[in-house]
Amino acid sequence: MQGGQRPSCKSRRAALALTLFLPATAVAQEVPGTGSSYGGVGLIEMRNARFRPDGVVEAGSSLRHQRRFHFLNWQALPWLETSFRLAERLDGTSGAGMTTDRSFDVKLRLLTESDWVPAVAVGLQDFIGTGLYSGEYVVASKRFGNWDATLGIGWGRLGTGDDLGNPLTSLSPRFEDRPRDVGEGGSINTFPFFRGEQAAVFGGLEYSLPELWTPFGGIEGLRAKVEYSGDALRDERGGWPARTTGLRGEARSRLNYGLHWSNGWLDAGLDWVHGTDLLFRLSARFDPDRVPERAALPALGARPVSPPAPEAAMREALRRAGFRPVAVEIAGAEARIAVAGGRQRRLAGAAGRVLRAVQPHLPRGFERLRLSWRQAGVEVARLTLPRRAMEAASRGDGSAEELFFASTLEPAGADRFGLMGGGSGFAWGAEPRLSVLLGDPSRTLRWQAAAVLGARWEIGQGFAVAGSLSRALAGNLAGAPPSDSLLPRVRSEAARYAREGETAIPALYGEGIWGLGPDLFGRVTAGYLEPMFAGVSAEVLWRPHDRPWALGVDVAQVAQRDYDQQLGVLGYHVTTGHVSAYADLPWHNLQGVVRAGRYLAGDWGATVELSRRFASGIEIGGFATLTDVPFSQFGEGSFDRGIFIRIPLDLFGIETRAVAPVVVRGVTRDGGARLAVDNPLWEVTREGRSQALQDGFRDFLR
Repeated sequence: MQGGQRPSCKSRRAALALTLFLPATAVAQEVPGTGSSYGGVGLIEMRNARFRPDGVVEAGSSLRHQRRFHFLNWQALPWLETSFRLAERLDGTSGAGMTTDRSFDVKLRLLTESDWVPAVAVGLQDFIGTGLYSGEYVVASKRFGNWDATLGIGWGRLGTGDDLGNPLTSLSPRFEDRPRDVGEGGSINTFPFFRGEQAAVFGGLEYSLPELWTPFGGIEGLRAKVEYSGDALRDERGGWPARTTGLRGEARSRLNYGLHWSNGWLDAGLDWVHGTDLLFRLSARFDPDRVPERAALPALGARPVSPPAPEAAMREALRRAGFRPVAVEIAGAEARIAVAGGRQRRLAGAAGRVLRAVQPHLPRGFERLRLSWRQAGVEVARLTLPRRAMEAASRGDGSAEELFFASTLEPAGADRFGLMGGGSGFAWGAEPRLSVLLGDPSRTLRWQAAAVLGARWEIGQGFAVAGSLSRALAGNLAGAPPSDSLLPRVRSEAARYAREGETAIPALYGEGIWGLGPDLFGRVTAGYLEPMFAGVSAEVLWRPHDRPWALGVDVAQVAQRDYDQQLGVLGYHVTTGHVSAYADLPWHNLQGVVRAGRYLAGDWGATVELSRRFASGIEIGGFATLTDVPFSQFGEGSFDRGIFIRIPLDLFGIETRAVAPVVVRGVTRDGGARLAVDNPLWEVTREGRSQALQDGFRDFLR
């Protein structure tokens, strides 16, 4: 189409006819799935066998009368969709008023669509939660041109349509009974999977509409949907599975209709559900694997013919580049440079910036540069770069790949140069801070925004003093109801801390971090360690630079701080500590952490954390902690678990090492609570490993 002319009706009909007869796999790959009202990819209420692209994160809400879903979805692996959902729903016990509910879903791909075979997936809905929406399903989807057809069978909540008996009872009579206990929530609903006397058929059609022409331009990405739901309930009054005709809460119709629109990052939908309700859905998504385009830095400057006092010139050049030069030595053919600070988050980025700063001042006879990269006063990486690779980069002939393969990563702290003191330096800054509490039965979202002023003075020889001052600005976190915990209230009094600590000292401590030997690190921190605890914390970490694992031990003796977060403490004391193992897993850039030990409430147990880091540096993962505290004593939620996203702020065009952490917990309780000390050794040293260098090698020339 040229000159902005509209295509003729004849050409549009021809294009539509061609699309209708395209091979199914071609169209299925070109047209991505859209979201369901429960959060994951699907039709309207029911899921289909479609998935988002690998790694995509989506957040949004679906709203209708007497029920609102707020969800966070993550395509954790190419074949695994995960969804966290917070529901504001009608109180099924009283039949009036609203209450909240939290749940977690997963969907797994079993078969990928081909010309003759449909895509097939299996899913568990609300398998971690109260079980109010718990259900399982097996579903198949097949595309025929612009049509996408879905057919599945559901159990549990998704089987309340009661179209047929449970087909699995022919395998074992155990499948006839579906235990159901809606209580505190959070327990893993293991036993009811695919069980119960009843099951239901569900399915639907989705049609990708051709571009709609309007006086304001064309509208693309419209989908028309119709589904036959396996869920026969409009709301939770009367409960299930004991559903009978005329039961309060039953849907008037199981047919749902909708019109959805989607572009590269936004989904919007309007649906008519249950024969009675209008539903609006809106969500936004992003791909954490997409690296923002950043221009490569210009070629390195030419070396002066006779540079005076090269060490002094290099120190000044490093300061101008944003580093704190700890040591600069030229010994024969080798130049040794130790730097601290800097705004680069990754080793390759720091090495590239150092290289650009000092290359014009290096003497002609040098053969290699050995860079000591320091964080929090300790060497975390030693990188050697040969002269020829550096000169190629200076001429613009070298690539980031060539610099990476020419470089050599050595053990940190393996010699006198690596173990020498880190010098002194002072830094301060101000930042906003947001505290969030989800799922309070009286209010879906509790929050508090504060302004925080912090400072850190590195004295030298690994010692530092740091602290911060905060002032609450807005929020409703202080109005949350008091804790009803049966455990020591080490975390559940967050509202009281917010209420009495409007002006607070979140942290004030002295710290020492040292290299104890090759790739062996130690830390001791004493003072007001975090907003709720003060005391002494010590840690040792062995992190081999060329291995995909690390081992650490930490122990702390702490006292609970007063609620005003000033200098006083309460009467509760505890010894806490963990043995931790860290590992790079061989799939999809996954990382795992396992910790075992004693938590702040005195309970013993273990935490498992699984995360995935993308090319952009964004890290997404989840964690779960099980301790010797019974679910009934733990309280609402049954055990501690959550989802986290760590977003590097340099993605927004800011040269900074700062990372914004976002943690989504279903509920904050006291069991499984860990001490949140600043500068844990794994976070300080993790970028000094060979795997981290490989992941970020493109930063050499950025």
